[in-house]
Order: sequence, then structure tokens, then C-alpha cells
Amino acid sequence: MKEVICICCPKGCHLQVDEEHDYKVTGNGCPNGLAYGKEEITNPTRIVTSTVRVTGGIHPRCPVKTDKAVPKKLVPAVMEALNDIDLKAPAAGGAVVIEHVCGTDANIVTTRSI
Repeated sequence: MKEVICICCPKGCHLQVDEEHDYKVTGNGCPNGLAYGKEEITNPTRIVTSTVRVTGGIHPRCPVKTDKAVPKKLVPAVMEALNDIDLKAPAAGGAVVIEHVCGTDANIVTTRSI
């Protein structure tokens, strides 16, 4: 039995996930907790948010994020890939900065115009 705290909403339910009984989830306050608990144990994923360097803009950094969740184990590699990015201004909000980051289906996109 593993315990995780659900991050689907501000309630932060303490979930118990029973690996020996097909990842049965208890302690959830809503259906989202059921799905989250099982996924967090079997294949945890995260949306990655960060910033990248900007050249030629009024701000030195631009906020970015993955447009889809990536496997949690790839988060350090995604962050490393962002270190090499030097975004040229101007760039529109939602512009793709890196396609298929670290071999995933996710792209790194800007979250504001710069």
C-alpha cells in the first residue's frame, strides 16, 4: 500500500493505492483522485514550467511550459534542454520553442508574448 497526496484540486486528499489489488485507490474525494492515484504509482507525469533566455526583448527571460505532461523521470532532461535555448524576440505567446522535447509528444511553448 502506497500513500500519495492528490494534486488535482486544493483539497489535497491523502490517497492510499493498493498495488496488490489492481491499484485500488481509497481516500479520494472525487473521481479525479481515482485516476490520479493509479497514474501516480504506475506512470507519473508532470507539466514542466520554467523560463528560457531571451535576446533582443525587453525582458531577459520568457516563461515556457510543456504543452502536455511528460514522464516524471524525464523532467531533469527537459530542464537541461531548456538551458541551451536562447529565444530571439519577438515571439508570440504559444510559440513552439522545442518540438517533441526529449523524444516525447510534448512541445515546449511560450506562455506569453515577448
